[in-house]
Amino acid sequence: MSSLYEQLGGEAAVDAAVDIFYRKVLADDRISHYFDTVDMDEQAVKQKAFLTMVFGGPHNYTGKDMREGHKHLKGLNDGHFDAVLENLAATLTELGVGSDKIEQIAAIGNSVRDDVLNR
Repeated sequence: MSSLYEQLGGEAAVDAAVDIFYRKVLADDRISHYFDTVDMDEQAVKQKAFLTMVFGGPHNYTGKDMREGHKHLKGLNDGHFDAVLENLAATLTELGVGSDKIEQIAAIGNSVRDDVLNR
């Protein structure tokens, strides 16, 4: 059986998804302020490598784990996490990803919720 990465369309699909996703995130008043001082080109590269890994593609992610990578973000809560998942789902819908795969991806996202929220 092919990996989720392959089912989604591989590198081109992940690249497109991350680019659209961050446009949505930066336009979202609930969470955009967390990216005010972030180098978004560098962030996109890290996110593409991370998603490629968690979706079962080539493992080239060298960034921090989820807890370490988010612990400096003050006030981060479930509402912020939900906003990220909503933007991700909207991105995947826009790219024609089926609801079954979106649910699978949301479950992967929710599996790191406590680490991201440092609890």
